[in-house]
Amino acid sequence: RWLTLHRAPALIQQFLKHEALSEAEQSACLTIIKTWRERLCSISWFMRLLNQYIASKANQEDNCTGHFWEGRFKSQALLDDNALAAAMAYVDLNPIRAGIAETPETSAYTSVKARIKSLQKNEATAPNLFPFAGTSRNNMPEGLPFHLFDYIELVEWTGRQIREGKHHHIHSTQHPILERLGLHSDVWLNICTKIETGPLIGTISSIQAVLPKLNRQRCTGLQIP
Repeated sequence: RWLTLHRAPALIQQFLKHEALSEAEQSACLTIIKTWRERLCSISWFMRLLNQYIASKANQEDNCTGHFWEGRFKSQALLDDNALAAAMAYVDLNPIRAGIAETPETSAYTSVKARIKSLQKNEATAPNLFPFAGTSRNNMPEGLPFHLFDYIELVEWTGRQIREGKHHHIHSTQHPILERLGLHSDVWLNICTKIETGPLIGTISSIQAVLPKLNRQRCTGLQIP
């Protein structure tokens, strides 16, 4: 699988042809193959190779050179339901912030649009998307810990509030989901406007609880006051 994208070193070519190799050469081959297996399970390497492929195609079309993306991806820990909802809403509002859509239901390639479309078809959940299971409770079924209608209202409300810099937005309103999440409007906006910063996202108690597991005493970045 690795060699469908990369040229095999001379030593690996000998190994694949079952040529006679010394014990040291055999060991070196197995070490290389082990590294490849680890890379095939790595999201970092997946994004690296995807970036390389897209950059190559885009540069050919534009007759230029350089990286296609500034960075491959961000890795952040979502420590509680509040952080999960913030990250989901942030991603679903990308087209609105970019000014290429006016409302969530017209935002192409977003999960919120897919969920709204399924609602309009009276489907229980959108195909290939994790379902909503309602608020957290005993014997909680597998699914996102929110109600779908509440989440849709939350995305709409958040999109109406964000006005920082050159970001686009929609108009202001408020919905009960904020009270159920135990958030004030200014706190919720702080999460959604600063979701890209900091390795840990969640309430102070959630962040403080996880710090000892990471061998850290404090953490800078996004927090919920």
